[in-house]
Amino acid sequence: MIELQHLSKWINIGGTRTFLLKDINLKINQGEFVSVMGPSGSGKSTLLNVIGMLDDFNEGDYFFLGETVHKLKEKYRTQLSKQYIGFVFQAYHLIDELTVYENIEVPLIYHKVKESERKAIVSDTLDRFNIVGKKDLFPTQLSGGQQQLVGIARAIIANPKLILADEPTGNLNSKQSEEIMGLFTKLNKEDGVTIIQVTHSEKNAEYGSRIINLLDGRIES
Repeated sequence: MIELQHLSKWINIGGTRTFLLKDINLKINQGEFVSVMGPSGSGKSTLLNVIGMLDDFNEGDYFFLGETVHKLKEKYRTQLSKQYIGFVFQAYHLIDELTVYENIEVPLIYHKVKESERKAIVSDTLDRFNIVGKKDLFPTQLSGGQQQLVGIARAIIANPKLILADEPTGNLNSKQSEEIMGLFTKLNKEDGVTIIQVTHSEKNAEYGSRIINLLDGRIES
């Protein structure tokens, strides 16, 4: 599904090249659940953003579902990302001007799902996440944990083939964390959704079928 070959990303600071990712070689098959670990600044989020086509890179090759990502036009790359990838961000990235209901509905509108179907799907999703009572609130009226639940609901509502999760339970209590990790496991095992999560939690990392350790932009193990 995903293949990175000799991929590097860097920034230039005062004429010096600083690597964010260096010579990354990585293959992820469809249906895998992969955990990415490493200290702060090791390149975990950068790697996730490159895989999610949110960030460019400087060197190497990236193949996604057989497409040569770095050679695609920006418009098609954006379509590919929105069609197949669901994101769960540490900073939520909810749209402040939209209600909980409307935030969750956004991916379905992009996928041109009919309004009557959208209503049914959003209602089911609100119920699944126990946030029916929050549907008319705006993100600023929610706690951090509630915002994260809305972000996860939005990420999975359009049945993506790949979920990219950056510290998905960072703002949740232990009970909510277990429920979300259980949901990811179910999506992975029953629906075949590929999941790549960045986490500091060894407990959460163990939900994955394999763990990738990053250090200073390189894959250590």
